[in-house]
Amino acid sequence: MKLNLPNKLTLARVFLVPVFMVFAAQSHYGQPNHQPVFCLVAALVFSIASFTDYLDGNLARKRGLVTNFGKFADPLADKMLTTAALLYMVVDGVCSPVALAIVLFREFAVAGVRMIAASKNKVIAANMWGKVKTVLQMVTIILYYLAAAIVPPDAIALVTLGTQILCWAVAAMALLSGFIYMKSNVQVLLD
Repeated sequence: MKLNLPNKLTLARVFLVPVFMVFAAQSHYGQPNHQPVFCLVAALVFSIASFTDYLDGNLARKRGLVTNFGKFADPLADKMLTTAALLYMVVDGVCSPVALAIVLFREFAVAGVRMIAASKNKVIAANMWGKVKTVLQMVTIILYYLAAAIVPPDAIALVTLGTQILCWAVAAMALLSGFIYMKSNVQVLLD
């Protein structure tokens, strides 16, 4: 199978996930051995990976390069990237495990509906609310790692509070977008 440019960008995002994880794992935010440079690199790698998400989708649609591989791999790469980042944020104590669970439950529900639709030869595209949730997630993650890199140690409480608020906003958007998605695709479940 020959991969087109959008699919190569998606694969690049998949390969950037473990690179991001190495730096996120070594950043130790809020600990005596905190490594601001690793936070900065994690933010940069995550930003590049997030940009490939925007780029691959636009290229695929504009150039008519939408493939089954892309339909499968693109959302998978997104979930791998954002879930890894949110897990490290839970470890750092700046994201509630409940907020992460809400995001994951939404992803599982949407993936289930998409699998059922695919078994009926239907493709369900992402809706606007899902895209808003994804952008909010990515912005929250980038802001956290940037703040962890540049904010002085005496402002840890401010970074933590701000990030917790943003993580709850992501969870709220996950609930809203998930509800809208399920409501608009309930017929797929009932057929």
